[in-house]
Amino acid sequence: MYLKVITALTLLGFPAASVSSASAPPRELRWAGDPEGGAPFVQANPADPTRLTGFDVEIASLLARGLGRIPQFVFVQFTSIDQSVERDDADIGLSGIEDTPTRRAVMCPTIPYYEFREVLTVRDSDVARLRTLADFAGRRVATLAGTIAYEILLRAEGRYGIQAVSYEDDVHPYEDLRLGRVDGVLLDNVLAERRRREMSGITVQPGTVAVGHYVGILASRNGALREAMNESLRAAMRDGSLERILRKWGVWNDDQPRLYARLLAGKPVPPISGVDGVIGVATLTRWQATRRYLPSLIRAAGVTLLLSCLSMALAVCLGVLIASGRVYGTALVRLTLTGYVELMRGTPILLQLFVIYYGLAAAIRLPAFAAALTGLALNYAAYESEIYRSALEAVPVGQLEAARTLGLSERQVLTLVRGPQAFRLALAPMTNDFVALLKDSSLVSVLTVMELTKQTQVFATNLGSWVIPGLLCAAIYLAMSLPLAGAARRLERQWKAPTL
Repeated sequence: MYLKVITALTLLGFPAASVSSASAPPRELRWAGDPEGGAPFVQANPADPTRLTGFDVEIASLLARGLGRIPQFVFVQFTSIDQSVERDDADIGLSGIEDTPTRRAVMCPTIPYYEFREVLTVRDSDVARLRTLADFAGRRVATLAGTIAYEILLRAEGRYGIQAVSYEDDVHPYEDLRLGRVDGVLLDNVLAERRRREMSGITVQPGTVAVGHYVGILASRNGALREAMNESLRAAMRDGSLERILRKWGVWNDDQPRLYARLLAGKPVPPISGVDGVIGVATLTRWQATRRYLPSLIRAAGVTLLLSCLSMALAVCLGVLIASGRVYGTALVRLTLTGYVELMRGTPILLQLFVIYYGLAAAIRLPAFAAALTGLALNYAAYESEIYRSALEAVPVGQLEAARTLGLSERQVLTLVRGPQAFRLALAPMTNDFVALLKDSSLVSVLTVMELTKQTQVFATNLGSWVIPGLLCAAIYLAMSLPLAGAARRLERQWKAPTL
């Protein structure tokens, strides 16, 4: 998340086509990309963070010149580029986007401009024994969600017993590989070689798991614009412009001349080769696609429910302790607990999750689920403590004085008089917090926990539509939250004080 500072930046510095004063100004070519960990495709220029660099940046400029337009960068999160292009937020998406059967079925991809290989990366100590996917039986292999590599690993789960672990970016998979949280990484050779050069202790295996291609993607209705861009790409292949760009970024290899010769000869290029059974769900009927992903959604819902219940239980226990300390503790205890509450409420929960999982990894290497549980519980404990503190202080002072007059100790006053009444007052906001926690659990996907919202996003990306996945996800969330709300209302009716 460290590159979000450039989410609103506009790509500048490309010369506009020369026009006379009487001519209309050239139109913009809006292209979408994600600079978050996006090197060498799209990244912030180290010398000037207000500008972008990368070979997809230069290809966007090449396409814009061919159309007589000015390139205009539009920041879009990588997993949302397809949807943003389809809804006309941008004319084309360029950010290391893979050519897949799904994109060919529901969008207008350009001809490929780069051929890549899916390769495995392992720790140096595992080079001899972890060479192919079959060698990873029972092990954890990381990749990016919504990619060809992720689809390959999903199939490998059933075939070899591999556990696929998905990430939001291409930096943390390799960091977790080095830390021992995963046993391998399956990603494009472009990304793998870059990380190998930057990190010690990891090796890219020479074998190829699959072969794919990078393309630009346009909305399904923009076939004419796609053909004009294809002509620009073919011209750049003929005159060497594409080769010069790719050589500049150190990604040119012997695979590209063969690809270009095939394209210029008019021969078809399959989106994926070298691996069996990797197809896009968009090539299936909606019912077939739903049947394929429904078991995964149900499993992810189980993870969401379990994580939410455990986190809420821990948050309630911690919240009671914090609230009691703020009401009954010494001045130092109250000050310390108040500082904790303000810290947890005043900083984003996403930041807290990153600090717990990645920031503390050098000292404490928590598993992803444990880190997610800890982060959610610590955050919600602060909110719960405020509910319980206000509920405790809402109990009439006269009742407390009467209990003390009857000889009850402070502990008895709390457990027999103050606590039960405070719990009744806190029940409704507690229920609201649990429903909120159920939804906030979607944030833990950044820690590689495959919960319901993340699995839905993968389904939507591969399907090319959010309609069916979104409806299914909403229905499952309602099925989990409505019974809780009903149970809370029943308790409120049972515990409601009788009217005199």
